[in-house]
Amino acid sequence: MQTRPSRTPFLLAVFLAVLTTPLFSQTIQSNGLPLTITRGPYLQLSTPDSILIRWRTDSPSDSRVRFGPSVGDLTNTVDDPTLTTEHIVSLTGLMPDTMYFYSVGSTTQTLAGDDANHSLKTSPAVGSTDPVRILVLGDSGIGLEDSRNVRDVFLAHTADRPADVWLMLGDNAYPVGSDSEYQRKMFDIYPTTLRTTPLWSSIGNHDALSADSPTQTGVYFDIFSLPKNAQAGGVASGTEAYYSFDYANIHFICLDTSETSYIIGSPMLTWLASDLAATTQQWAIAYFHHPPYSDGHDSDTEANLIRVRQNIVPILEAAGVDLVLSGHSHSYERSYLLNNHYGLSATLTPEMLVDAGDGREDGDGPYTKSAPGLSPNSGTVYAVAGNAGFITPQTLNHPAMYTSMVKPGLMVIDITSNRLDAISINDEGIINDYFTILKAPTPPTCLPDLNNDGSVDFFDISQFLQTQPDWNNDTTFDFFDISDFLIAFVAGCP
Repeated sequence: MQTRPSRTPFLLAVFLAVLTTPLFSQTIQSNGLPLTITRGPYLQLSTPDSILIRWRTDSPSDSRVRFGPSVGDLTNTVDDPTLTTEHIVSLTGLMPDTMYFYSVGSTTQTLAGDDANHSLKTSPAVGSTDPVRILVLGDSGIGLEDSRNVRDVFLAHTADRPADVWLMLGDNAYPVGSDSEYQRKMFDIYPTTLRTTPLWSSIGNHDALSADSPTQTGVYFDIFSLPKNAQAGGVASGTEAYYSFDYANIHFICLDTSETSYIIGSPMLTWLASDLAATTQQWAIAYFHHPPYSDGHDSDTEANLIRVRQNIVPILEAAGVDLVLSGHSHSYERSYLLNNHYGLSATLTPEMLVDAGDGREDGDGPYTKSAPGLSPNSGTVYAVAGNAGFITPQTLNHPAMYTSMVKPGLMVIDITSNRLDAISINDEGIINDYFTILKAPTPPTCLPDLNNDGSVDFFDISQFLQTQPDWNNDTTFDFFDISDFLIAFVAGCP
């Protein structure tokens, strides 16, 4: 009787061969069904030469991003072989201040992109004085009609000039910051903006109900990729709960006022002081959830707001921070140019108002600062912008505020060189507040030969002053402008 050879080795070899084919791999990744994007894509952690692109799929797969200078010309590819539903791909080696188009998917499927709606723009070189537009949304995560109206107003207002930087002031998803609430109340509300504009968030008290800052765990920390290691500038904080980053000539500082200690001497405040001491940027903007001055949530009685005012505000003002943005109160409130007001509202004195005007060029005049960069205790504007999702009917009359209103809306801030223009737009598209901060222009290290006559002389100075006539920002061009400029010119030139 002849013995039949065993087929076990042969079948095993066939099984292993099939297992390693791309077709079988794709079947494992998508359970035999086409992959579907269920979240995103969305942009995170932009720098002059890198950016993160994130998205979620309904089944695990590997990750692929293709990108290039134009639609249909996505000649660069970045792959990640890890099978996951939460895709995070880092693009590196990019050019500063440059537009790229992109697509996302797996190594076998393109799921979205390679069209005009999927683009990104890298950050400009640090210190650049090119125009920067900032979108500010606070307490936006209610997901109802007011949220959609505010979104539509923003999209209409910025149709011809999109935002470069997007700040969220916390309470991004009500009531408890769950993953499904984030989906409905952030990702489903702002899908087009998330695809094209990097989002930098602070954590609010409602977000914190499903997250834990000390361990950096929970929904908030799962969703956002934030620069705890100073990947985008500043000093490393070691945590995504608070961080800083640079964009053009602006230094941004994000703090956690919901879950992280900010008693005097705490790690966050120690880091804050060192981070501000290290920056050489022309502007500094801080943002966090709880405002130091407000009548929406009473800053005279609510513990978190009192601690912010007593412990955080002195550090910000001593470093010369120009603008502080907060939410929490479901209203809009905007201060005068303030300094040294750390007590209850009744303790505000005229000496604490660096400028008691409206900050408007067509009113009392812009708020002005005599230094081109950060200047200690030169005055700070505080804005409560927690009105991007809904409002709470209330009486607003905090003495530190120039104006207050109970109306849904958002803020848009434009900074160009030594000028900051901020507006508040309500849900009907009406600008209901605006102000300007002007700083002295950066003195030239040495004036160039502007008229190309072979020498730097009076005629070059005359030509330069025609482009920046009001050197000392007093709204008139006179002898003092020429004198101040000549002092800077002589100090900076051999």
